[in-house]
Amino acid sequence: TNGRIIAVFGCGGDRDKTKRPKMGKIVGDLADVAVVTSDNPRSEDPQLIVDDVLEGMHNCKAKIKVLVDRTEAIRYALGEAKKGDVVLLAGKGHETYQILNTGKIHYDEREVVAGILAEGKDK
Repeated sequence: TNGRIIAVFGCGGDRDKTKRPKMGKIVGDLADVAVVTSDNPRSEDPQLIVDDVLEGMHNCKAKIKVLVDRTEAIRYALGEAKKGDVVLLAGKGHETYQILNTGKIHYDEREVVAGILAEGKDK
């Protein structure tokens, strides 16, 4: 693409914590905008997971935005995008749920994106 890469990503909770800063560094070095958010935090505090990711993002090229709420992170990324940009939603893929400390909830990024785009058409 001739435009920017805007990446929305997070790391899962109750998983290998040593990978979090590494993932942050990779995204921070390759994306133009990195939106750090939650991704199945499970029993962990989502903000603490984000903090681990940010440890690897010092001196990276990307503009970094932190929005722990995944829907707000997606809304921000779509709002930032201009013609020619690519918005990459990494991590959830085909999953239709989010795993929180309270259990599994319905969460389908396709529905989230469609809803946000529909909001923009109503304005």
